[in-house]
Amino acid sequence: MFWTSYLLAVLALILAWPVPVLLSRAQWPARSPFTAMVLWQAIALAGGLSMIGAMLVYGLEPIGDNLIAGLKSLAGMVFNNEPTTALGFWHLFALSAAALLTAHLVFTLLLTYYKIERQRRRHRELLALLASPSDDGPGTVVINHDSPVAYCLPGGARSVTVLSDGLMAALEPAELRAVLIHENAHLSQRHDLLLWAFAAWRQALPWFPTTRLAQTAVNSLIEMLADDVALRTESKGTLIKAIAIVASGNSQPATGAPALNVGGAVVEGNAVSATGGADSPRTTASRVSRLLSPQPPLTKGLRVLVLAASALLLAVPTALLIVPGLLG
Repeated sequence: MFWTSYLLAVLALILAWPVPVLLSRAQWPARSPFTAMVLWQAIALAGGLSMIGAMLVYGLEPIGDNLIAGLKSLAGMVFNNEPTTALGFWHLFALSAAALLTAHLVFTLLLTYYKIERQRRRHRELLALLASPSDDGPGTVVINHDSPVAYCLPGGARSVTVLSDGLMAALEPAELRAVLIHENAHLSQRHDLLLWAFAAWRQALPWFPTTRLAQTAVNSLIEMLADDVALRTESKGTLIKAIAIVASGNSQPATGAPALNVGGAVVEGNAVSATGGADSPRTTASRVSRLLSPQPPLTKGLRVLVLAASALLLAVPTALLIVPGLLG
């Protein structure tokens, strides 16, 4: 497994720096946001797998010709008190680092989920007190706030879309429909799960360019995906005006609902970003530019090529880890 560990390390390095930088600067993701989203997920998963796998393979090199064989030998050492003389200092160090990194990633993922759910629960409780039902649907409520605000609060059967009085007064019926369709797309396509995963990844490894660039890209791509759903029934002009109106309201983080002083209480919590108001100015500008100057989507052949590359990114480190004797 000598060459396997080094190849995985090189792959991890490439996926941690040049690949995300190049992808973040590319123009084609706006043309096919779903395909770009799949590629970003593949980069994240393959990068993490390669990083941990490189350390594991190097640490297990003296006791197995692949990951599975090495882990079996290691289990025998741990549980059967077999001698560990085959493992040197650096092998033990690599195994410890792999275990710590894996635990760190899993713990951060779970901790981020706990924080998000706690914020959403508190937010939902405040909305139950301060919001009133909307005539636009059973899953829509209205808060008394002058700024144009719209966002959705995921929660399975308890999911809700929140609108403000200011937004209702500012939008025409078609524009309001565009906002509601956009927010419902966030909920139906479970964009909150993507935001959770990439937010946790950035929290765990904030020094990696991949995590920052990926989170920014994913925030933008989910907005484009929701815009595309709204465009199926509403015109581009209607959607652009809705984005501009909501963007003029209170700004908020891409992964959280806005903090609003409503009736003397502060309503805040984690929610999927809304049509315009939840975006960063850069994301809003990208969305409007995309609608004003539409580009044709990627051809079917290019989409297949990107999806195949995404699958290959996941297949290569997996094969290097489990195929006996691969690369020696």
